[in-house]
Amino acid sequence: MATEGQIAISKKKPKFSSRKVNRCFRCGRKHGYMRLFNLCRICFRELANRGEIPGVRKSSW
Repeated sequence: MATEGQIAISKKKPKFSSRKVNRCFRCGRKHGYMRLFNLCRICFRELANRGEIPGVRKSSW
């Protein structure tokens, strides 16, 4: 989990656009980030399994 300081720094506009860091809005994790949902892979899986993300279902075949 990211600290409050790391989250605050990533919310500021960087000097160069390539320095922008995408973070999960729930936990602040920066790796495994999905732009479409604004979540990291771990939070995405938790919410999808609970059925809290509209249009996402667990696949089975």
